[in-house]
Amino acid sequence: MPTFGLLGFPLSHSFSRGYFTAKFVDLGIDHTHRYLNFEYRSADQFRKILNEYPDLRGVNVTIPHKQAILSLLDEVDPVAKRIGAVNTILVKGGRTSGFNTDYQGFSQDLIRQLAAQQRFTNLRGESALILGTGGAARAVWEALVGMGVKPKMVSRTPSPEGYSYDHLDKQTIKDHRLIVNTTPLGMHPNTDASPNIPYQHLSPAHFCYDLVYNPSETSFMKRARGAGAGASNGLGMLYAQAEAAWEIWNRE
Repeated sequence: MPTFGLLGFPLSHSFSRGYFTAKFVDLGIDHTHRYLNFEYRSADQFRKILNEYPDLRGVNVTIPHKQAILSLLDEVDPVAKRIGAVNTILVKGGRTSGFNTDYQGFSQDLIRQLAAQQRFTNLRGESALILGTGGAARAVWEALVGMGVKPKMVSRTPSPEGYSYDHLDKQTIKDHRLIVNTTPLGMHPNTDASPNIPYQHLSPAHFCYDLVYNPSETSFMKRARGAGAGASNGLGMLYAQAEAAWEIWNRE
């Protein structure tokens, strides 16, 4: 039976299995295809999965394995290599190939959300803060640069690529009207958590995008909206990147 799955830890928050299970039903292949959760703390368990599931065709990769998985693959797509993170694996002909569909999913959904909420008629030239520095943050960076946005990453310690959280004063927030949370803060079940930014300096001129989608309104989104900013969760990104992954898995 053709097998697909999700590799990460933890996975209790994820909607991926439900999404693909429903997709298989819609396509009429639910009796011949399956999607499993591979909940492992270490990316090294990917080798075990390959051995245990000889019919494995494709794997989605989520936190915290998007970067560690690269060294375990036979080949990596140039875009994924540039980003430094893989979220989609194709298993074909005894070889494993890594891709990144996060940046596509983020780009598509960000544009859709901004249009729906009538924000930013033109992103080119805007400045953005990316909260976090992991694999998802790198994909968001790639997407924003491709859209003509000037991003800066935010982490606990300052770096040449960005700021520390302590650096986020009123002027910095004012100068960066797009803020993207790529950390798992606020994700189920720890729904009260949120990134440590000065929300009081947000305004209706800002838009805050949270890659977290469970719960549907995160603490980050609530606090942003409380200051008048626009906000969105990452469910649309999940769907868009999942469809891009499905296309990769079904290439001839």
